[in-house]
Amino acid sequence: MTTDTDRHTQVDAIIVGGGVAGLSAAVALGRSRRSVAIIDAGDPRNAPAAHSHNYLTRDGESPLELVRLGRDEARHYGVRIVEGVAASASRTDTGFEVTLADGSVVGGRRLLVTTGLTDVLPDIPGLADRWGRDVLHCPYCHGWEVRDRRIGIIGSAMVGHQAQMWRQLTEHVTVFAHTAPTLAEEDLARLAASGIEVVGEEIARVDVDSDAIVGVTLASGTQIPLDALVVGPNFTSRADILMSLGLATTEMVMNDHVLGTYVEADPVGATSVPGVWVAGNVSAPMDTVVAASAAGVKAGAAINGDLIEEDVRIALERAKAIAS
Repeated sequence: MTTDTDRHTQVDAIIVGGGVAGLSAAVALGRSRRSVAIIDAGDPRNAPAAHSHNYLTRDGESPLELVRLGRDEARHYGVRIVEGVAASASRTDTGFEVTLADGSVVGGRRLLVTTGLTDVLPDIPGLADRWGRDVLHCPYCHGWEVRDRRIGIIGSAMVGHQAQMWRQLTEHVTVFAHTAPTLAEEDLARLAASGIEVVGEEIARVDVDSDAIVGVTLASGTQIPLDALVVGPNFTSRADILMSLGLATTEMVMNDHVLGTYVEADPVGATSVPGVWVAGNVSAPMDTVVAASAAGVKAGAAINGDLIEEDVRIALERAKAIAS
C-alpha cells in the first residue's frame, strides 16, 4: 500500500528504509528544502524490543514510538512516506528509479539505502521467541535492565569479550560453550579470574515460564536457572536493493570468524556507485540507535552537498548556452 504519494513520484532523494537512519537523513534533507520520499516496509530490526536506550532525552522509548515521532517530524518538513516493499532499483538518465512490490515507481536524483540488517540467531528451540525481550546481544542497549540477574552467554566468536562486558553488570554470569570454537587457555583463565563459570555442554532448549526465561536445559538434561540469555548473532545486511545496482556486500570478520555482511561506504555513507549512499546497520552492523541516527544526518548532508554541486553545474551550463 502507498500513502502520501502518486503512482509515480519524482524527488531529489529517495530513501529506502524508514528507521531512525532513514528518517534522520530525511529531516536533514527536508530542512534543506529538498524533496524526499521514504520507502518503508514497516519491518524494523528492533521491533521486538520494548525499549531503546543511550538515545539522549529519549532513553527507554519504544523503537516503534521513535519511528512514529520521526515520521511526524519528517512530514513536517515535506517528506513523503511511501509504505511498501522496495523490490528493485535501476539507474535512469536523471538518477534512479525504485520499483515497489505493488508496481508503483519512485524516481529520484539520489538514492540512500537504510534497510538495516537481519539477525541470524543460534538454532536453539525457544530462543528466537524471546529475542529482544530476555534474549539479548548488546549490554549498552539492554544491560542495565538485567543488572544483578543471572545471565547466560551463548558461545560465539566474541564470547570472551561479551562475558567480560556483562560481568560489569552482574556477578552471576555463565558462559555456555554450546557449538562455538574451543576457548583458548588464555580466555579460560581470564573468565575464571573474573568469576565466570564455563559450561562445555550444548544447550538443548530455552526454558520459559510465565512469559519469562527461567533457564536452559542442556543436552544431558541438566537444567541451569537463568534470567536472561546473551547471544552473538550473525548480521546479514538487507542489501538486495543495492545488489540490483551492482553493489556487493563485504564479510564482517572478527577473531578470524565471519560474523556477517555489510555494505562498504566512506565516512559519510557514499558507496562505490555514484549517487548511492548507505547509512545505519546496513553499512555499520554494530551501530546503536543513536549512532544510526547520526549516520543518517551525515548521509543526508552529504547528499544535499552533492545535489548542490549538480545544481551549480547545470546553472553554469545554462548560463554558457545563453551567452553563446
